[in-house]
Amino acid sequence: MVSPTLEEYQIGWICALPIEAAAAQEMLDESFGTLEEQDSTDTNIYILGRIGKHLVVIACLGGQYGTTSATTVANNMMRTFSKSLRIGLMVGIGGGIPSAAHDIRLGDIVVSYPTGTCGGVVQHDMGKVGEDQQHDRFFQAQHKHPSNAATCDGCPAEWEVERDKRDDNESQLYYGVIASGNVVVKDGETREHLRKETCALCFEMEAAGLMQDFPCIVIRGICDYADSHKNKQWQGYAALAAASYAKELLSYVPRGQVSQEKLVTEICST
Repeated sequence: MVSPTLEEYQIGWICALPIEAAAAQEMLDESFGTLEEQDSTDTNIYILGRIGKHLVVIACLGGQYGTTSATTVANNMMRTFSKSLRIGLMVGIGGGIPSAAHDIRLGDIVVSYPTGTCGGVVQHDMGKVGEDQQHDRFFQAQHKHPSNAATCDGCPAEWEVERDKRDDNESQLYYGVIASGNVVVKDGETREHLRKETCALCFEMEAAGLMQDFPCIVIRGICDYADSHKNKQWQGYAALAAASYAKELLSYVPRGQVSQEKLVTEICST
């Protein structure tokens, strides 16, 4: 089979971490490898492939975190695929913000969705602050994780928030506001402050840098609760959950309908 031309890739999929890029590649029904020739000013590494009837280009931030790095990757992608790119996805992991209204748990998925006056992603800059249900422990915001402990095994149970067990281990889906900033939120009280201020369902570090220059749907698998108990135990599961949702989402969208959308470059120029 002859590989598709550059002008046929309509879906741009951006990841921040290698573990997210690996999950994205697992979703490809067919892989065409990396893009071998591109402008010398474009430092992105692209993975090309097919999901269903859609041709998808995947790019990763390459070890650089935050909104500025995400903007650079998106601008490079838009320049290289300026004649074809019509839909943008930002897919990866994030810190969940459970509340009485949203029983968000590890492995669940949050998708950016406009609410009120917010377009689905809101930027925050607070400065640096510090696979089965039995390992999903959510603590009261006031409880600080011991600095010398890698896991929560030694954290006292009396600080744990009691929640009803779910009937199954399936990831739950939530639509709403995602808070984005250049810093990692690792403090329960800060998380609660931002929840009340922004009504966000999760935190992440890249989307705010994309929305002005690369309008996209943001999809986050929940890997922690943005508090001092933050660790990497759920990152792989959460990355796969988010990528699986993105693939399923594309399966509902006809390729012909995508072709009728405006080019991303046209949207950004208006």
